[in-house]
Amino acid sequence: MKRTRVALALAPLALLVGCGGTSTPSAVPSSPTPVTTTEATGRPVPATTITSPTAAPSSPPSASPTGVDFPDADRSVEMTRTPDTPPTVVGVRFARHEGFDRVVIDLRKGDLPGYRVNWVPKLVQDGSGDTIDVKGGAYLQVTLTPASAHSESGAPTWTGGPIFQAALGNVRSVVKTGDFEGMVGVGIVVDHKAGFRIKEQLDPQRLIVDIAH
Repeated sequence: MKRTRVALALAPLALLVGCGGTSTPSAVPSSPTPVTTTEATGRPVPATTITSPTAAPSSPPSASPTGVDFPDADRSVEMTRTPDTPPTVVGVRFARHEGFDRVVIDLRKGDLPGYRVNWVPKLVQDGSGDTIDVKGGAYLQVTLTPASAHSESGAPTWTGGPIFQAALGNVRSVVKTGDFEGMVGVGIVVDHKAGFRIKEQLDPQRLIVDIAH
């Protein structure tokens, strides 16, 4: 009888040892699945679902903060015209806008002239060819022809200068480079070469040059 009671008393202890209890720490959970973020949507995507890299989309055309696209900087623009009455340049205005600077060449009388707009290594005085002492990172030359910047009596219609300080986003100054043999030169000094566009306006007549920042 005593042996039977001892055996029965030891049985619960054997069961506890077989279950292991709760003192033994459970296994550490595996690391969470890594995620990556797509540039286009910003939504997390499990990395395990990506089997091969996807080609990056092509870059969109450069644009100003206003959403206006500007052509490449390395170009020139030329328009040929032979108006019966050449216009007269009476002044040049400039102002800063969001993402670009605007230079406006005001014209009077006659019709819109032809013009050439191109980058040059330096600004020179029409006629003499002397270098104009003005510093900048790049120089955009605008040449209007046929046109003049003086009256029939020879009085200048575009007064002041020849260097007009601008200090805009990119445009540093505007320079009167000449009024010689039916050509008027307007030099635009910029901090750095950038895309530009040309616009023509009527009533009143004017030629507009926009240069990106």
